[in-house]
Amino acid sequence: MTHPSRRPDIDVRPITESEFPDWLRAVNTGFLREPFPSETELEARRAQFETGEPGRYLGAFDNGRCVATFKSFTQELTAVGGAPVPASAVTGVTVTATHRRRGLLTRMMAQDLAAAKDRGDVVATLIAAEYQIYGRYGFGPATWMTEWTVDVPRTGLDPRRSGSPEDGGRIDLVDGEDVRKLGPELHERVRRAQPGAVSRDEQWWRINTGAVRLDPSWTEPHYAVYRSADGEVEGLVAYAADDNWHGKQPHDTVSVRWLLAATPTAERALWRFLCSIDWVTKVKSGWRAPDDLLPFLLPNPRAATATTQGDWLWVRILDVVRALEARTYAGEGSLVLEVTDRDGLAGGRYRLEASAAGGSCTPTQQNADLTLEAGELATLWLGDESAVRLAALGRVREERAGAARLADALLRTSRRPWCPDMF
Repeated sequence: MTHPSRRPDIDVRPITESEFPDWLRAVNTGFLREPFPSETELEARRAQFETGEPGRYLGAFDNGRCVATFKSFTQELTAVGGAPVPASAVTGVTVTATHRRRGLLTRMMAQDLAAAKDRGDVVATLIAAEYQIYGRYGFGPATWMTEWTVDVPRTGLDPRRSGSPEDGGRIDLVDGEDVRKLGPELHERVRRAQPGAVSRDEQWWRINTGAVRLDPSWTEPHYAVYRSADGEVEGLVAYAADDNWHGKQPHDTVSVRWLLAATPTAERALWRFLCSIDWVTKVKSGWRAPDDLLPFLLPNPRAATATTQGDWLWVRILDVVRALEARTYAGEGSLVLEVTDRDGLAGGRYRLEASAAGGSCTPTQQNADLTLEAGELATLWLGDESAVRLAALGRVREERAGAARLADALLRTSRRPWCPDMF
């Protein structure tokens, strides 16, 4: 018999179909949205649950009420060099305000990461709503993002031009059905060449073109496709515009929801098209890579102001050997890494032999050159961060002089990794 002053243990487990509405209510509560979804939203999200993998929707239940949530799904992440790496994507993480500091997230995370490792996933991924949370679970920020606001009148672009490409290609407006046909193949081309990019399944395209309505406030955007001179689809953009007039003068803003370009030519053509639309005086770029070409595609780069910058994709290494062997290396050398992992998922000492032909990674008993936590390895793995900088911050320890500089020569990339997606 439970003492009346004590609560029974909170049960953390996969949810059942009948518990899904309560789980979704807890998600909405955690994200400060209206708790009870519309029937349309509920049915659309229930369909996601029913077609998802069993056991990957977790809930914490106190006296039968869901008070914490967690979800993961299958994903591929592009490593440096273009290899797709199996990943467990984490999303829908909440703990109700009444049940914080009780270890519920720790229990759900441990359960899900253990299952991911058992499945053979190389990494786990997430987009962190709060910076301070996920480092303690072995995640590290692996890509960053920047959003630019373009002051169109200051770009230096000739307003007499229509925005038509100058290379013999063309831009056409299309609808959501066209995007669902053209987008997946283009996205595969783009993501295979972009370290940090993640896979998009058919459901992503349906949700992001309005075929499935999960968000009751969703509005139909405009879509434009860029075709090269030989008719090949090389770019797509989805964008929305406001209706903002001061007196008799238009001051409209175009907000880019997403833009995919397989070539710099397509990228240039789409950005210049957006800056050429009548009445538009500002273009908001959406989430772009920190070293995106956008500012320098304009005659006056100062017209593009960075208005948001921050961490984006976080990675958790689950299999050090497969992670380091999946990527390519610009330099040549060997490095012994002592990886500490309090959760026991990726810890150990590993010898990396890297060259232009690829990498070989094996457990070793040799003396370590660098000691670092699993989260710091994740931060370095996609090539964005500097081991020298992390050493200066006390987050990486050199056991051999010059080891951090060698790590940079092996691991860093010429272009920064980028994840175009929110999940």
